[in-house]
Amino acid sequence: MTQFDAIVIGAGFAGLSAAVRLSKRGARVLVLEARARLGGRATAFPDRETGEVVDNGQHILLGCYTDTLAFLADIGASDALRVERQLAVTMIDRAGRRSRLSCPQLPPPLHLVSGLFDWPALSWRDRLAALRMATPIRNAARGLAAASPGETVEQFLIRNGQTDRLREMLWDPLAIAALNQQPDRAAAPVFARVLGEMFGGDPGAAAIALPTRPLHLMYAEPARQYVEARGGSVRTGAAARVRVDTDGAIGVDAGGDTWRSAAVIAAVPWFAFAELFDAAPPALAKIVDGARRMAASPIVTVNVWYDTRLIDEPFVGLPGRTMQWVFDKRIVFGGDTEHLSLVSSGAEAVFRKTNDELIAIAQQELDEALPAARSAKMLRATVVREPRATFSLAPGQPPRPPNETEVRGFRIAGDWTDTGLPATIESAVRSGHRAADLLR
Repeated sequence: MTQFDAIVIGAGFAGLSAAVRLSKRGARVLVLEARARLGGRATAFPDRETGEVVDNGQHILLGCYTDTLAFLADIGASDALRVERQLAVTMIDRAGRRSRLSCPQLPPPLHLVSGLFDWPALSWRDRLAALRMATPIRNAARGLAAASPGETVEQFLIRNGQTDRLREMLWDPLAIAALNQQPDRAAAPVFARVLGEMFGGDPGAAAIALPTRPLHLMYAEPARQYVEARGGSVRTGAAARVRVDTDGAIGVDAGGDTWRSAAVIAAVPWFAFAELFDAAPPALAKIVDGARRMAASPIVTVNVWYDTRLIDEPFVGLPGRTMQWVFDKRIVFGGDTEHLSLVSSGAEAVFRKTNDELIAIAQQELDEALPAARSAKMLRATVVREPRATFSLAPGQPPRPPNETEVRGFRIAGDWTDTGLPATIESAVRSGHRAADLLR
C-alpha cells in the first residue's frame, strides 16, 4: 500500500503538527495513533458523573510559543485560545496575602523590571535582587550560556543572588510549571532558555494563553480535519511497528495493514520509542538506549466541583504549596457550577498518595488561600495522575536526540528531542515542524 507520501506515527502535538506541515506542502499523510483518541499526553476524556470532557491535565501556552501559534493558525484553531496582552498573574502567598504581578507593554527587560517594582508582594530588597537576573536573561536570549552544565535551577538562582521570597513567589513557580520538576532537581540551562524566550524579546512573549475548549477539540480534531481534507488519513487504535527493509525503504505495520515509505516520522513519547521496533536498526541503537534510560516526572491534577463561585479570574497562583496553580474551568464549560483544576507539577513527593489524601490537600490549600471555599460545598472531586507527564530534566539524564537520524527518510519528533526547550507544547510543535522540514 503506497498511496501516502509520508507516515507519521503518533497523534499528539508533535505528530499532528508534523502531519499538518507536510499536508500544507501538498503531501498525502497517514497518521497512526495507538490509542483510541487523539492528543497523546495532551488530550481529554469524559468525566463519568458530570459528563464534562475533562483535560488530562491543565495546559497553558505563552506568547513566545511561535510555532504552536502558527500551527493553530494553519488548522483554523486560533480562536480556541484566550490570549492576554502581557504577563499578568494573581498570586496568593502562604499567609493568604493576594497580590498581582502585571508586566506593562514596555521594551524588555523594562516590562519585567516595571512589573516587579510595582508588585506589592515584594520588598525593596527582593526587587533589587531581581535586577541581577538581567544579565543571565539577556545572555540566554542571545543564545549564550547563562547557566552552567550540571547546575540546578536552585543553585543557579542562589548564585545570581535571588532572595528566598523572590524565588518562592516568582522563579520557583515559573520553573516548576515550565520544567515539571522541583528547582533543586531540574537542570538550570533549560530554565535559562525559557527565561530568555519569555523575557528577552517581545514584551508579549510572556503573556499567558489558555485553551477555551477541551484539548482534543482545541487542536487534535481540527488537525485531523486539516490532514484528511488534503487527501491524508488519521487512524486511531493503530499501534505501529517499524522496520527498515534491505533496500532502505521503511516498512510500517499497523492494524493488519502494511506500508512502505521513504518518509516516516516517529512522534511517540520517549518511553514508547523502543516499542516501535522488533529489532531496532543499528543506526538507531544509541537513540533507543537513551530513550530507555530517560527518567520521568509526574503531574497530579485534582478536579473539584463546588456549589458556588470561588475565583473571579481564569487562574491563580498558589506559591509555596503542593498545588501550585488553580484554574477555573468555566472558561471552557461555562455554567454556574464552579469547576476548579488544581495542579501539582513535579509531583514526585505526592504522586503515590491516595486520592482521598490528594483531595484533602487540595481542599485544605483552597481553604487557606480562598476564604470563600471554607463555607462552600464541594460537590465532587476527582484525581488525574500522569506518571510520565514529561521526561526528567535532572542533570545527568541521557542526551536528547536530534530530529534527524542516520536512517534515510526516518525522522523523530517529540518534546523529548533536542529542541533546547523543556517538555512543553512548544517543544513538541517545534520538533514536529523540524522533522517535517527535514523531509524536504
